Amino acid sequence: MAGSVAGSSHGAIGVLRILGALAAIVLAVAVLITRGRLLAVAAVLGLLFLVATLLSLMLALTVGLFGIRETWDFTLVPETVVIESIGIVVLAAFAVLVLRERRSDVARA
Repeated sequence: MAGSVAGSSHGAIGVLRILGALAAIVLAVAVLITRGRLLAVAAVLGLLFLVATLLSLMLALTVGLFGIRETWDFTLVPETVVIESIGIVVLAAFAVLVLRERRSDVARA
Protein backbone atom coordinates (compact mmCIF):
# COMPACT_ATOMS: atom_id res chain seq x y z
CA MET A 1 0.00 0.00 0.00
CA ALA A 2 1.59 3.25 -1.13
CA GLY A 3 2.09 5.89 1.52
CA SER A 4 0.23 4.02 4.25
CA VAL A 5 -0.62 6.06 7.33
CA ALA A 6 -0.87 4.79 10.88
CA GLY A 7 -2.87 6.64 13.53
CA SER A 8 -2.38 10.32 14.27
CA SER A 9 1.05 10.46 12.64
CA HIS A 10 -0.67 11.80 9.51
CA GLY A 11 -1.32 15.18 11.16
CA ALA A 12 2.22 15.39 12.52
CA ILE A 13 3.71 14.64 9.11
CA GLY A 14 1.59 17.36 7.51
CA VAL A 15 2.82 19.91 10.03
CA LEU A 16 6.42 18.76 9.59
CA ARG A 17 6.13 19.08 5.80
CA ILE A 18 4.85 22.64 6.10
CA LEU A 19 7.64 23.54 8.53
CA GLY A 20 10.15 21.86 6.22
CA ALA A 21 8.90 23.85 3.25
CA LEU A 22 9.16 27.10 5.21
CA ALA A 23 12.67 26.20 6.37
CA ALA A 24 13.68 25.40 2.78
CA ILE A 25 12.41 28.79 1.60
CA VAL A 26 14.26 30.61 4.39
CA LEU A 27 17.50 28.74 3.62
CA ALA A 28 17.18 29.37 -0.12
CA VAL A 29 16.65 33.10 0.45
CA ALA A 30 19.60 33.14 2.88
CA VAL A 31 21.88 31.53 0.28
CA LEU A 32 20.77 34.10 -2.30
CA ILE A 33 21.11 37.28 -0.21
CA THR A 34 23.86 36.71 2.34
CA ARG A 35 27.59 37.31 1.95
CA GLY A 36 30.74 36.41 3.84
CA ARG A 37 30.47 34.27 6.96
CA LEU A 38 26.68 34.17 6.81
CA LEU A 39 26.82 32.76 3.27
CA ALA A 40 29.03 29.93 4.49
CA VAL A 41 26.62 29.21 7.34
CA ALA A 42 23.61 29.32 5.00
CA ALA A 43 25.29 27.01 2.48
CA VAL A 44 26.22 24.42 5.11
CA LEU A 45 22.78 24.60 6.76
CA GLY A 46 21.11 24.21 3.37
CA LEU A 47 23.26 21.16 2.63
CA LEU A 48 22.48 19.59 6.01
CA PHE A 49 18.78 20.28 5.53
CA LEU A 50 18.74 18.63 2.11
CA VAL A 51 20.66 15.61 3.41
CA ALA A 52 18.15 15.31 6.27
CA THR A 53 15.14 15.44 3.93
CA LEU A 54 16.62 12.78 1.66
CA LEU A 55 17.51 10.63 4.67
CA SER A 56 13.96 10.93 5.99
CA LEU A 57 12.59 9.78 2.64
CA MET A 58 15.02 6.85 2.60
CA LEU A 59 13.89 5.88 6.10
CA ALA A 60 10.24 6.08 5.05
CA LEU A 61 11.05 3.86 2.06
CA THR A 62 12.89 1.23 4.10
CA VAL A 63 11.79 0.94 7.73
CA GLY A 64 9.11 3.60 7.97
CA LEU A 65 9.15 7.01 9.61
CA PHE A 66 6.62 8.14 12.24
CA GLY A 67 4.46 5.17 11.37
CA ILE A 68 4.46 5.95 7.64
CA ARG A 69 5.98 3.57 5.14
CA GLU A 70 6.54 4.91 1.62
CA THR A 71 6.94 2.94 -1.60
CA TRP A 72 8.98 3.64 -4.73
CA ASP A 73 5.89 3.69 -6.93
CA PHE A 74 4.16 6.42 -4.93
CA THR A 75 3.70 9.84 -6.53
CA LEU A 76 7.02 11.60 -7.32
CA VAL A 77 9.19 9.43 -5.05
CA PRO A 78 11.78 8.49 -7.72
CA GLU A 79 11.88 12.06 -9.02
CA THR A 80 12.32 13.41 -5.50
CA VAL A 81 15.26 11.10 -4.84
CA VAL A 82 16.97 12.17 -8.07
CA ILE A 83 16.37 15.90 -7.57
CA GLU A 84 17.43 15.87 -3.92
CA SER A 85 20.55 13.87 -4.79
CA ILE A 86 21.49 16.42 -7.45
CA GLY A 87 20.77 19.21 -4.98
CA ILE A 88 23.09 17.62 -2.43
CA VAL A 89 25.93 17.45 -4.95
CA VAL A 90 25.37 21.06 -6.05
CA LEU A 91 25.09 22.42 -2.50
CA ALA A 92 28.12 20.41 -1.36
CA ALA A 93 30.21 21.89 -4.18
CA PHE A 94 28.87 25.37 -3.42
CA ALA A 95 29.59 24.99 0.30
CA VAL A 96 33.16 23.86 -0.42
CA LEU A 97 33.72 26.84 -2.72
CA VAL A 98 32.32 29.28 -0.18
CA LEU A 99 34.36 27.80 2.66
CA ARG A 100 37.55 27.83 0.54
CA GLU A 101 36.95 31.46 -0.41
CA ARG A 102 36.34 32.29 3.23
CA ARG A 103 39.57 30.54 4.25
CA SER A 104 41.60 32.39 1.58
CA ASP A 105 40.10 35.72 2.70
CA VAL A 106 41.16 35.00 6.28
CA ALA A 107 44.68 33.99 5.15
CA ARG A 108 45.05 37.26 3.19
CA ALA A 109 44.06 39.39 6.18
